[in-house]
Amino acid sequence: MRSEFGALAFDFDGVLVESVDIKTEAFATLYRPYGETVTREVIAYHLKHGGISRTEKFRYFHRALLNLDLDLKQLAMLEARFSRSVEEAVIAAPWTLGARELLESGLLTMPLFVVSGTPETELKRIIRRRNMEQYFSAVFGSPATKDAILSSIAESLELSPERLLMVGDSTTDLAGAVTAGAAFIGFVSEGLQNQFPSEVEVISDLRDLIERV
Repeated sequence: MRSEFGALAFDFDGVLVESVDIKTEAFATLYRPYGETVTREVIAYHLKHGGISRTEKFRYFHRALLNLDLDLKQLAMLEARFSRSVEEAVIAAPWTLGARELLESGLLTMPLFVVSGTPETELKRIIRRRNMEQYFSAVFGSPATKDAILSSIAESLELSPERLLMVGDSTTDLAGAVTAGAAFIGFVSEGLQNQFPSEVEVISDLRDLIERV
């Protein structure tokens, strides 16, 4: 058992829960009225930037794809529609491979955190309704950025940043870890394309973390 890590942070969608497709379809549904070309671009951007908050994505989609201004009222309406369409499905979504077994094993004795791009209030509600609260020291979501959250975790635990390990499924997660100075392991579900650079360690079963931390 290696001992260089003092805390472990997980992204949520696609790392702990198989919920990426749920949110992909929610984005597609909202933008399908603008045509299939826009819808394809929305899906591609969402999948490539999995760790970015939906707020940032909505602003990007309207500005870059639709050439439309998105005021605060419109943004709030989009976010509310998105949340209503995904929350129950995410609560019911299956665990990723090894996630439940890892958390329930008790073999990870260090502090565990969730660091997600999902709005924090919604994320905490989902985790509570999935009966996952007991596994984590704290749960963090947007609007805070992942690098800021990771830096704050390391500081609060008085850890050097490299002793905090982030497990994520997107290059956004990787970028957040790099900016914060944290260690990183990529998670790629079986059958999905590995989008990480070749030097990044990747796992497809969270139980593999037991041998790495």
